[in-house]
Amino acid sequence: MSDQPTPSDRDREAVLESLEHHTELPQTRLSGALEGFVRGVGNAVSWLWVVLVVVIVVNVTMRYVFGEGRIEFEELQWHLYAVGFLIGLSYCIQNDSHIRIDILHERFRLRTQAWIELFGIVFFLIPFAVIVLIYSPAFISYSWSVSEVSDAPGGLPYRWAVKSFMFIGFALVLIAGVARLLRVWSLLFGGAPPGRSGAGG
Repeated sequence: MSDQPTPSDRDREAVLESLEHHTELPQTRLSGALEGFVRGVGNAVSWLWVVLVVVIVVNVTMRYVFGEGRIEFEELQWHLYAVGFLIGLSYCIQNDSHIRIDILHERFRLRTQAWIELFGIVFFLIPFAVIVLIYSPAFISYSWSVSEVSDAPGGLPYRWAVKSFMFIGFALVLIAGVARLLRVWSLLFGGAPPGRSGAGG
């Protein structure tokens, strides 16, 4: 057999040479649809930060201008932080804006980066998300069954509502992780795993 690369191998290497960073990973139709969904949810939920700023301003004004602090506003702040953070996790994965050890990562060739990405998604990201999705419903259900409320006097009720975003957030993380896996797989092997719905733009 000849050791000369086939045309498809040369095409793949040409693609690898043209890509400089993970944000430029090849896109498939399915990964594009999954990332589009995550991006849409993230864009919608990003308005929470505007609400959070308003709540903080109102709380600070009441505390330091009128001398009246309200525990409801304090708790509403961290509820909004929690929701924004949990939804933001998947948005960061989709947008490839999460923190990396760049001093090492950026020194590797793209193919090496992609293999690290594949290993991390398959053995860490997806299993962790699945574990949270398996165990969080019981945690949320218990909060619902006992009508859990804040322990603080005057605190917010419906504690189960904010806890529910643990499940929602990690469901989105799983979706974003699968989309990322499809893109890494496409780069390394020239096609998505079984279930790919076609090449995207």
